[in-house]
Amino acid sequence: MTETAAEPAGGRRSDRTRAAILTAARERFAADGYERATIRAIAADAAIDPAMVMRYFGNKEKLFAAAAEFDLRLPDLSALPREELGAALTSHFLDRWEGDESLKALLRASVTNEVAADRMRELFAAQLGPTIAKLSTSTASAADADRASSVDVATRAGLVATQALGFALCRYVLALPPVANLSREEAVAWLGPTITRYLTGTP
Repeated sequence: MTETAAEPAGGRRSDRTRAAILTAARERFAADGYERATIRAIAADAAIDPAMVMRYFGNKEKLFAAAAEFDLRLPDLSALPREELGAALTSHFLDRWEGDESLKALLRASVTNEVAADRMRELFAAQLGPTIAKLSTSTASAADADRASSVDVATRAGLVATQALGFALCRYVLALPPVANLSREEAVAWLGPTITRYLTGTP
């Protein structure tokens, strides 16, 4: 039965309704992208009245921001040799982009929508920053620790993001032929050394 806006939104019913909306939104945004997905379609997927979606989230932008809770699932790379860090992180990013359609939907939406862009920035800042901070303290040798520490974590994270996001945009969204046609091994070989430098090097 379709839930209507006149029904109470408290307690367990409210939690179930919110969860149903978010699940439907993630699937719809992944399938259609931000621009094509509609509140009406999301409501239909969740078997509720469209007015209920507006009641809980206000508008499509706010719903997208709420639904776009993604985990990059960054691995602990601190035990790896420094020269292998970039290849390992590149391989992990390829797994995430290729295994999560909703993450690609967020990337597509972030090109044209500021709310989506904010979520993507928050995602990388909140999750990539701590990983790089840990690597900075665990992989730097005594000889270069002082020089490496002069480059702040935010700068390193931003530079790594240029590779992770730029490559994903060209490969999965724009489908730029030379990039889209690279094999996985070739992509890791090209990006790995650059990301290693961003993680451990100095200007």
